[in-house]
Amino acid sequence: MTQLTSIGSDGLSAFIAIPTETKGPLLIVLQEIFGINANIRQICEDFAAEGYVAVAPDLFWRQGIGIDINPTDPTAMEKAFSLLEKFDDKEAISDIARVIDFARENLQCHGPVAAVGYCLGGRLALRSLFETDVTASVSYYGVGLENLVTKKIPNGKAALLHVAQNDNYCPEETQSMIRSAATGNLKAHFYADCEHAFARKGSLHFNADAARHAYDRTINFLVPLVGPAYDLESLWEAHLDYEFKTRDVDLTMSTMVAQPYVNHIPTMTGGVGYIDLHRFYRDYFIGSNPDDTAQLTISRTVGVRQVVDEVIFSFTHTQRMEWLLPGVEPTGKKVRFGLVGVVRFRGNKLCHEHIYWDQASVLAQIGLLDIKNLPVIGSLAADKIVDNSIPSNRLIASW
Repeated sequence: MTQLTSIGSDGLSAFIAIPTETKGPLLIVLQEIFGINANIRQICEDFAAEGYVAVAPDLFWRQGIGIDINPTDPTAMEKAFSLLEKFDDKEAISDIARVIDFARENLQCHGPVAAVGYCLGGRLALRSLFETDVTASVSYYGVGLENLVTKKIPNGKAALLHVAQNDNYCPEETQSMIRSAATGNLKAHFYADCEHAFARKGSLHFNADAARHAYDRTINFLVPLVGPAYDLESLWEAHLDYEFKTRDVDLTMSTMVAQPYVNHIPTMTGGVGYIDLHRFYRDYFIGSNPDDTAQLTISRTVGVRQVVDEVIFSFTHTQRMEWLLPGVEPTGKKVRFGLVGVVRFRGNKLCHEHIYWDQASVLAQIGLLDIKNLPVIGSLAADKIVDNSIPSNRLIASW
């Protein structure tokens, strides 16, 4: 649920995005110089999907109610800087404190509070750590950090800074100060070849790879400090049970976000979005795995929003398996190979899967690849995962 809510009779309001569970940690989302625009609203909705009660106070309300500037508008910077001339940080900090009190009273947010801010909001996110009840602060390309990064962060609190190395608003001198200060409960990551606003979609400087990495770091920073924590292993096990034991497409999809994706890297099979992935599961995956299909878990790493599984996957090739061997008729061969799944969650729902395996090993085992003169191993590669007595370097002629 999302809505614009009045916080006080004087004109302060906030955009609020509430997770489906309706309860979650409070996350204050602090705007750039463009007001509560579409980008900030989308950020709130994204964080709500992660389980946060995301609240973006309208910090420009004194300059004008409902400021909403599209950064791609040719006059956007002129409008924004004119608003900034009348902006007062102390008043904004007071607004943030009021919003925290409102959320505690009206949104059932009684635990620790986090803040994430961008540009102007990046400075306010860090400042709020010293002057409000915010306990975990994330700053994206914050401006004017010089007088903040040298301050001692209060005990029990922590901050994370995302710094663009080519940011014209964060000169080298400031970046050097940040590097020197980034110890203990102040962490900083620097993004090479990135400029200001690298995480804003639609920006001329948007860098999808850096934005994705920064977002992952943000979630990994926030969850241990303020939550919300989920039992990802149980969620993943339920998904696997629906895929390989129950073999129920709809139950499998029920464990996933509204628009998930699965990518089997070697064969580029899977699906993007609910409709395509549902079709893929129904017609090409869940019912197409032989009865003796098995997965032996070798290792499992569970993070705050990600599970990485290392398994040995085995089966007898008694039926067509389009996801693994597109267009190949059953050979009756037994197959064993190592497989790694990188599984990402958004909140308590599976968001996407990246699945990797050695396709050459699979093709060798069913007789489609003659490995006699190729640097390829068959099922022995899977055996060596669990048996170090198998000699290494057998493909190196001079070993």
